Amino acid sequence: MVRRAVATAPERRATAVGAPIPIPSKKPPLGGRAAPLPLLEHPQPQPQHQVLHQAQSAPTQSDAPQTAAPTDHRPEHGSLTILRRNNTYRKRSKPRLVSMLSDSTELLQPRAQDPEACGRAAVRLRHLLSMLDKGEVSPEIIQNNIEYALRVLETFNINEKRCPSEDEEDELSEVQQDAVPPEVREWLASTFTRQNTLHKKRADGQPKFRTVANVIRMGIMVEKMTRRMSSSGLMEVPPAVTAALQSIDSWSYDVFRLAEASGGAPLRHLGYELINRYGLFHKFKIQPAKLDTYLQTVEHGYGRYKNPYHNSSHAADVTQTVHYIMSQMALVRFLTDLEVLAMLLAAIVHDVEHTGTTNNFHVNSSSETALIYNDKSVLENFHVSNAFRILREEECNFLCNLSREEYTELRSLVVDMVLATDMSSHFQQIKCMKNYVINSESAVDKSKILNLVLHCCDISHPSKDWELHSHWTKLLLDEFFLQGDKEKQLGLPVSPLCDRATTLVPQSQIGFIEFIVEPSMSVCGELLEKVAAYLHGAETGGAANGIDYKPGDVRPARPPLPWSCRPWEECLAYNLECWRRKEQAEQSTESRQPSKERWSEEEEGGAGEGEQEKEDVDAESSTDQQSPSPDT
Repeated sequence: MVRRAVATAPERRATAVGAPIPIPSKKPPLGGRAAPLPLLEHPQPQPQHQVLHQAQSAPTQSDAPQTAAPTDHRPEHGSLTILRRNNTYRKRSKPRLVSMLSDSTELLQPRAQDPEACGRAAVRLRHLLSMLDKGEVSPEIIQNNIEYALRVLETFNINEKRCPSEDEEDELSEVQQDAVPPEVREWLASTFTRQNTLHKKRADGQPKFRTVANVIRMGIMVEKMTRRMSSSGLMEVPPAVTAALQSIDSWSYDVFRLAEASGGAPLRHLGYELINRYGLFHKFKIQPAKLDTYLQTVEHGYGRYKNPYHNSSHAADVTQTVHYIMSQMALVRFLTDLEVLAMLLAAIVHDVEHTGTTNNFHVNSSSETALIYNDKSVLENFHVSNAFRILREEECNFLCNLSREEYTELRSLVVDMVLATDMSSHFQQIKCMKNYVINSESAVDKSKILNLVLHCCDISHPSKDWELHSHWTKLLLDEFFLQGDKEKQLGLPVSPLCDRATTLVPQSQIGFIEFIVEPSMSVCGELLEKVAAYLHGAETGGAANGIDYKPGDVRPARPPLPWSCRPWEECLAYNLECWRRKEQAEQSTESRQPSKERWSEEEEGGAGEGEQEKEDVDAESSTDQQSPSPDT
């Protein structure tokens, strides 16, 4: 047993490892003399121990030598001998360092795209620097380790593991000055870019692929999705709602018909149907009554402010679009059951209790919500917070049977997806996924894929049939104009596209489709094709992106993908052409009416039904050119 003397703080800081600890002066205790300090009996030398000894008059910590005490040596009175095991004190030997830095096997572990690769590269570089100081490393070892560190840095840069710099390039700089009117450009800049803010990135580990038994899992999923709500324990569905849900697997689904058939509760019936179709009731032991109560409470929250656009019909439309991409474009085979549930839940709640105003309005008006969330993704934080606050109510907690780990993962996924619907992070999100699609060697973060899918579904109405898109546009403009009226009452600057007297409707929709929707859906389509190729390659015996071939090898043709159609492309092209025709019609009109009123009159007059809509616009343009107004 080793007796330890208590040293003061300065003495502890000045004492080197292995140096003797000074013993305080022997003052007699109260009432008697101090007992003499017994000498330490030095143990016999053992292979696993090293005895360190130093006299009180040893040099300072920086140059204090560490020597092994001889076998027959007894420490001087007033000094302390410290015993340490070799495996805890001895530093890594030089041969081991050289082996670690030069071994070709270790240079490949871990891979550059693995989360722990960054830390491993840092350790290797630190050891390399220590050996460079002594001149004990060859140029080949230096080159190999620096190349490994560069691969790690390039991979992490592509995946945007680091926070973006403040001088990040403005994506709108690529838009020509005369491509869109100034008001539309201002709206694009204020809505889809971040101004004077930095986007904070997650640095945790990446979700892993699930590559085992994809074929079997797909067969089970098909069986689950063919189930109907015939069980007596499930919610009773009116026949009109059942008929409206029959076309739920189509791209241009008419959610307005479902809203009418359900008596204004489309989200309740759609959300219930999809959770049942994917077999999630049985998988997570969801109680139907609690799920029904939760959906009704969420739907009631959507109707709190009676918004023309951001209501339960919009949430149901986004949820149905998510379902289409998961079921018809092979994404469901890429996801676990928990991720499917998180995807549906995020779509259902992504705009719950929306105030009918934008984030900029909350920030400029210093609303209570903006103060709570510090002007950062104000509405998105508000939505996801309300969604989980409702889940805390006992009668609404349909996730009560999830394990703690499952609930934690689901909450993290839902929070990330809802926050990613913030339009100010649009360009950064698209740029990140473009890099992944282009670079086949970059690692995949499943959460980022889910974020992009939900974001694209949130802005997807211009990629649906004209009848649906034109109706959604009218509702959105009504909501924008109500915000403009509030801003005038509060004495605030009117936000772009919110002034009912000056807004250019066709031009705004053209800019929205060309610069926001079309690029987003294009990247989403390429991403889904890459995911399908990954799954198809895994099922046919290949690697994630097919078989890894060496340079110069002849690669066979890739097997056909499960799908190769992008249903939104035709709709986007047609809708864009319709808006351009309307723009030409307005420009040729001599008597200029407010754009919103003129567009509303055309909508009420039946514009937008197939080829008849184009003929109406052509006839209107011809009439305007033949009959100029008296004001000209």
